[in-house]
Amino acid sequence: MTAPIPRDIPDLPALPRTAPRLLPSAVPARAVVPPVRRPLTAVYRLALAVLATAAVLIEILLGSPTRVLSYFVIQSTAVLALVTFASARRAWTARHPLSGAVTGAALLYVVVAALVHHIALADAAPAYAVTAGASADPAWLEPVAGHLLHTVLPVAALLDWLVLTPPARMHLRQATTWLLYPLAYLAFTLARGELLPGSAGRYLYPFLDVARHGYRSVLANALLVGLAIYAVAVLLVALDHTRPKTRFRL
Repeated sequence: MTAPIPRDIPDLPALPRTAPRLLPSAVPARAVVPPVRRPLTAVYRLALAVLATAAVLIEILLGSPTRVLSYFVIQSTAVLALVTFASARRAWTARHPLSGAVTGAALLYVVVAALVHHIALADAAPAYAVTAGASADPAWLEPVAGHLLHTVLPVAALLDWLVLTPPARMHLRQATTWLLYPLAYLAFTLARGELLPGSAGRYLYPFLDVARHGYRSVLANALLVGLAIYAVAVLLVALDHTRPKTRFRL
């Protein structure tokens, strides 16, 4: 004979009337969404990396390697070449893309170098050139390399970011971090000028020429350039979060 089943069990907790709230997962979305191969994107970025490398090598071959490698535009283009080559490899092998902090920094530096050239240096007298004073043979190589450095590559990098890169990968807090390299470069170029007294090319950029303008004017110019770099960085972050997402994956 079995005992009767009680209607009410007093020690049993009541069931909640609402569904329990799910806790947020610590697993990033990219861990559950598998990446896909993007061969056309890889080809475009590889071509961009090759062009950037070629422009840097041309300038090195035409001028003094140590002087050429001291220019901000050369260093930023070399960074762009490394970043786009790594991005091309990841797109070809279906790996997750590089961090937006890395790609955003590379984009910011080449864009800033292009803006400084076209706003402050293109009409400078005497004419500004990375290999100024060097004998270019053939003569058309240096203008081609300069056009690549200051126009073609920045525009191509912008197109890569606008069309081939997913949006909302940059963050405002990164804008301040991106200023560390320009600050380090300012210290480098001023120290370089102090270590090369009497040299005609001791200061690489006219607005950073302490011998001509003095430290007060140079630091004021550097502050204006720094504020402009930060403004461009904030603009890129804002555009990154407002631009539409592309519907195709090349």
